[in-house]
Amino acid sequence: MDVQTVAIRLGLILVGLLLIYLSAKQVLDPLILMPMGLAMALVNGAVLTLGGKLTNLFVDPMLATPNDVVNGMQIFFLQPIYNLTFSNSLIACLVFMGIGAITDLDFLIARPLMSLLIAVAAELGSIVTFPLAVAFGFTFKEAAAIAIVGGADGPMVLFTSLELARDLFVPISVVAYVYLSITYAIYPYMIKLLIPKRMQGIAMDLRSIPKVSSRQKLAFAVMAGTVLSLLFPVAAPLFASFFIGVMVKEADIQRYRKFLDEVVLTGSSFFLGFVLGALLSVSVVTDPRILLIMILGMVALLISGLGGLGGGMVAYWLSGGKTNPLIGIAGVSCIPTTAKVAQKCAFAANKRAVILPFAMGPCVAGVITTAIIAGIYVGLLR
Repeated sequence: MDVQTVAIRLGLILVGLLLIYLSAKQVLDPLILMPMGLAMALVNGAVLTLGGKLTNLFVDPMLATPNDVVNGMQIFFLQPIYNLTFSNSLIACLVFMGIGAITDLDFLIARPLMSLLIAVAAELGSIVTFPLAVAFGFTFKEAAAIAIVGGADGPMVLFTSLELARDLFVPISVVAYVYLSITYAIYPYMIKLLIPKRMQGIAMDLRSIPKVSSRQKLAFAVMAGTVLSLLFPVAAPLFASFFIGVMVKEADIQRYRKFLDEVVLTGSSFFLGFVLGALLSVSVVTDPRILLIMILGMVALLISGLGGLGGGMVAYWLSGGKTNPLIGIAGVSCIPTTAKVAQKCAFAANKRAVILPFAMGPCVAGVITTAIIAGIYVGLLR
């Protein structure tokens, strides 16, 4: 084993330990990044020679033929999970089911035009980054998979990269989940830089949100899921997964809701982080395109944040100054993180500013718009 390989292994082990430390300190999201960090440290420590090449006994994403896959499932202990849940995007669908079961649709249904306006503006990074990635030498498929990071929706990144750029699936997914975890730290500075403090502290009247019944939300889930699947059949598994979670919540089926939230979402998040970390071995990191993917992923999220805040400013002007423009950042659909960012910054400017229920509208709408853009990319390029 050459010196460079040893150095990269040690570097990855240290990065894994750093992720564990920052997750334990709640600086990063521990649900995904703590198991990811542990797996990174372990998989790069447990390297061995098998069949004349460096490998490990965790997982091998390069198995292609049916024979190799069957044999691999008897050797690598995470291979069954990878083959049966990652390769077919099932893991992304499971996460979406759990997200649907904890999502509140009230403001989206009460103010659909405002929510969708902000969500569309917050997709700016998913659109602008595509030609940028092509200009840096990526193929159209690879560029689309990288650009969708701007939607800030982890399961959507998994789905798109598996469909369009399977060879870059690991680095794109890891970059996406690490970056999504640090948006909580980055976006507040963007808000302070771009939005005047008097606007940050605008208090919105909770009484202005019309009452939306569970029956209306249930009907919306059925209609929206059906129409979106009809228009974008490529993304239908994701729409189905999200809206079945919403239906379970609104139908108040407690056993299913508890199952989707506490078992499906928790379990899929754990294995998502652990398997992604186990996939992050020396061979992946030595790909010269990794640095470009990291830069483009950050650019996509920053541009989406700018677009979302721009949409929030438009909503502010259209409402005659009654809408807090910070809800624009929630259009970057990392549920519920970006909505919490909006509330945190508003509360820092005005202790009476409660905008979280309003911010959830663009946040949920962002899930839908990101799925639509992912469906368009996959439908046109696959």
